[in-house]
Amino acid sequence: MNRFAPSHWLLMAALLLGFQAVAQTPQRQPTPNDTLKSPKVLVDNRVALQIYAPKASEVIVSGDFLGGGKPLNLTKDPNGVWSVTVGPLKPDYYTYTLLVDGVRTIDPKNPVIKQGISSLENVMVLPGSETAFEDNRAVPHGELRQVWYQSNTLGMARRMHVYTPPGYEKGNTKYPVFYLLHGGGDDDSGWPTVGRAGFILDNLLAAGQAKPMIVVMPNGSMPLPPSSGMPNPAAMTQLRTMFANELLKEVMPYIEKNYRTQANRENRAIAGLSMGGFQTLDLALTRPDLFNYVGVFSSGFFGATIDEAETKYASVLNDPGFNKNKKLFWIEIGKDDFVMDANKKTMALLDKHQIKYQYKETTGGHTWINWRQYLNEYVPLLFR
Repeated sequence: MNRFAPSHWLLMAALLLGFQAVAQTPQRQPTPNDTLKSPKVLVDNRVALQIYAPKASEVIVSGDFLGGGKPLNLTKDPNGVWSVTVGPLKPDYYTYTLLVDGVRTIDPKNPVIKQGISSLENVMVLPGSETAFEDNRAVPHGELRQVWYQSNTLGMARRMHVYTPPGYEKGNTKYPVFYLLHGGGDDDSGWPTVGRAGFILDNLLAAGQAKPMIVVMPNGSMPLPPSSGMPNPAAMTQLRTMFANELLKEVMPYIEKNYRTQANRENRAIAGLSMGGFQTLDLALTRPDLFNYVGVFSSGFFGATIDEAETKYASVLNDPGFNKNKKLFWIEIGKDDFVMDANKKTMALLDKHQIKYQYKETTGGHTWINWRQYLNEYVPLLFR
């Protein structure tokens, strides 16, 4: 008697065929990509960047570690691995991107990225004592939240990041608020990620070098069609107006309704880098009643906006009470920054109208390497 029903024989036959198919499938051959590491920190603070691209004919890397220098060509070895060694570099957090046969791409071996509104960049860290102020250290940490809200001004859902200091959730204290603005090409994730804002605040607070505060990082990139190059004067005006309305009508009311804030000028600060610095200048010179602390990083009035500034902001520029109501007006920029000319013209306008400010010029250019340092210097000056 047959011990198996016909259906059992069919199942066994199918399993046997499956095993044979697997056995006949060519085994995957190992490649150098299996063990490749990138970036790889070497001795004396050099870093090796590598990518496995055996069919590529050219690979180029660019990044802020070049200090404004030209992109570097990677060299291909016989196994199809392209590599270049950079440095020695000062310990810091750096961004970079690869160009493979003309196609911009990220390093597939490095999962740490910085997101922009239309692109991605890799982030690499070269650790050392110089990065202590921005590292994730064993100190009390605040909460860094992604906050979604409905913007009636823009007719869409928008996101911002909000930092609350350690102990916020367990208390009932009201805190001052610092509005921190990113630059062009970025969104509200810029300061919390590559900007290291949360860790910088944590470390300053743990060292007793800053007052506890709420830090609001809104999305300053407005929903306009993409363009190449600097926007024309009409677009600049539109962007400026859209952002001001978004901050004043949507972001600030949301924060003051949903967080325990000290909602007055004496307990509000604002600062921004590049485009965010331009937005900061606009708000400071149109609504001087809102912020006692103003910070402008690597910025100024750009292009035609400097020509219209004296007229647009005339009532504030000529107000003798402006200086009295500003506890801090801070301007900082790197000597190699490509917006230095706009910065100087902006300061000349402020000087002409006897607007008082503090100015600091550093080394370096238009990079997050500087902006993290600027934030670390600016925050301890607030709400004192």
